[in-house]
Amino acid sequence: MGGGGQQTESSEPAKGDGVGPGGGRGGSAVYTWEEVQKHCHRGDQWLVIDRKVYNITQWAKRHPGGIRVISHFAGEDATEAFVAFHPDPNFVRKFLKPLLIGELAPTEPSQDQGKNAVLVQDFQALRDRLEREGLLRARPLFFSLYLGHILLLEALALGLLWVWGTSWSLTLLCSLMLATSQAQAGWLQHDYGHLSVCKKSSWNHVLHKFVIGHLKGASANWWNHRHFQHHAKPNVFSKDPDVNSLHVFVLGDKQPVEYGIKKLKYMPYHHQHQYFFLIGPPLLIPVYFHIQILRTMFLRQDWVDLAWSMSFYLRFFCCYYPFFGFFGSVALISFVRFLESHWFVWVTQMNHLPMEIDHERHQDWLTMQLSATCNIEQSTFNDWFMKQISHLTVICQHLFPTMPRHNYHLVAPLVRALCEKHGVPYQVKTLQKGMTDVVRSLKKSGDLWLDAYLHK
Repeated sequence: MGGGGQQTESSEPAKGDGVGPGGGRGGSAVYTWEEVQKHCHRGDQWLVIDRKVYNITQWAKRHPGGIRVISHFAGEDATEAFVAFHPDPNFVRKFLKPLLIGELAPTEPSQDQGKNAVLVQDFQALRDRLEREGLLRARPLFFSLYLGHILLLEALALGLLWVWGTSWSLTLLCSLMLATSQAQAGWLQHDYGHLSVCKKSSWNHVLHKFVIGHLKGASANWWNHRHFQHHAKPNVFSKDPDVNSLHVFVLGDKQPVEYGIKKLKYMPYHHQHQYFFLIGPPLLIPVYFHIQILRTMFLRQDWVDLAWSMSFYLRFFCCYYPFFGFFGSVALISFVRFLESHWFVWVTQMNHLPMEIDHERHQDWLTMQLSATCNIEQSTFNDWFMKQISHLTVICQHLFPTMPRHNYHLVAPLVRALCEKHGVPYQVKTLQKGMTDVVRSLKKSGDLWLDAYLHK
């Protein structure tokens, strides 16, 4: 036993303690934060939830949200992330019992890495208030109408060709309608993926596969495993896939300098704010995402998602083959993806790319999410264009991932007041500034790389 009654890693299990499937000692041991933080490697992972210490080394492979998202919290306090991602934490806790190996020593603080305990407590109090007031519960009619308007756009696009033919102008109009329906379906699948629509998680999962699979031709599991990492550690290198630019771009203030000092030049980064327009918005969905989705489904042998995805393409070609033939239908869906990709890239990047992008800093949930995300001013168009999160992106997607989007405006003043109380920056931009800041941030990062490459 260590000082103060704390059991160290090398200590023998206490008498009567059983060893659980995760390598646990039955849950009666006590640990310091220093001991927990040692277990942050791929083959040795512990984490803390509500002061309880869990060995997730083996179970992480079976984690429904993916092995990576839970592994990102190895050696850390995962309480805030656990509560944020799970609509019914009490149900999930029964799966944690076999993994329990002990708890923090009474002398240890509840927060790790020197986090502000008062801020963490105030944020939890805010979440408790939102739950009491029913702001985490969805209105089924809202999402039913939203799905209806997507299906209506699909039907109108097809009906347009049936009635008036396939002239260039009508084909362009059909493409715009299909791109709009695809973008809006993308926002809707996001809601189902975060379990923020139906009371039962199983219904969310089924409808998620229908929307992202049958309506969009993508994979629910691929999206979950990728997107949950983004929410768990936004703008954190090696943990957020959205800032994994595969050496095509250098992002933030630190990565460009690191690349420059090492004399890494995979691309002419001082021109990245220019070639972004050629390989960013045009290619992300039709090329990179398309290849990644197919590769993921085949490598993981995810035949269910593959079947859902193929049902989209079967339906699409059955509808449009009579008008355009095989190659014409391929050209049509490619152009639709091209348009959708521009929409998607600008909406997602203006909220995150100009913000802080860094290595792991072990911040509390509120500070981490707000340092990586900014908001766009609210308007009727912005709400629809940006999946109704324009004004309150941080609030819905990042602070409360399971919150239904129609409640964002009710929560915004409360979160802003909490940020002001604790001095946490809360950024709001116009739509135009949000888009221009994407280019400015790329140019700034490129200039930092060039300076380090030439002079350091």
